[in-house]
Amino acid sequence: MASAADLPARAPAYSKAPAIVEAAYDWSGFYIGINGGGGTSRFDWNADGFGDEGSHNATGGTVGGQVGYRWQMSSVVFGLEAQGNWADFKGNNVSLLFAPNQNQTKIDAFGLFTGQIGYAWDRTLLYVKGGAAVTDNKYAVFSAPGGFVLDNTNETRWGAAVGVGIEYAFAPNWSLGFEYDHLFMGNKDVNDGFLVVDHIKEDVDIFTARVNYKFGGPVVARY
Repeated sequence: MASAADLPARAPAYSKAPAIVEAAYDWSGFYIGINGGGGTSRFDWNADGFGDEGSHNATGGTVGGQVGYRWQMSSVVFGLEAQGNWADFKGNNVSLLFAPNQNQTKIDAFGLFTGQIGYAWDRTLLYVKGGAAVTDNKYAVFSAPGGFVLDNTNETRWGAAVGVGIEYAFAPNWSLGFEYDHLFMGNKDVNDGFLVVDHIKEDVDIFTARVNYKFGGPVVARY
């Protein structure tokens, strides 16, 4: 008669190892931030009915802020953003037609209203953007010698913008980025008040560093 001592020993039971969970950054959510950098804008002046007055670059610094929303689907990130900046881009040239008078242009502010699409490698996001742009421009004609203001005017001009950027989430909810934008502001007739209507073409290049704070959870579980 067999006894319990004669039964083979039971193999030890092993529990199933838990699934490995990888913490991945999630770019979805509302964000707000600040930016700063510099830019340059090329202005071509052409006096209607007279000819070319020459061109100049208006350069300087800028600082501003942005607010937006992003949502992530797998590794693809979509977004919408509004940006507003104070600017101090200024430049001038001696008029080729009315020398020694000088034409001066200054950009006081600009805004961008864009959509984004990007690709995320966890905490690193590379994206492109495009949409509408607006600039606040001031124009002046100075006499030389003396530098007296002969006349001046200002305008708000709408155009288009494209850009590219890279952003890195260096801490929960915080990210640092760098962005380049080109603004196509087109051609427009501007009456400078000096008995001349100038046909002025404008293009803008902007380079900024950005810091964003994102509202919402910074990670999601990925198996």
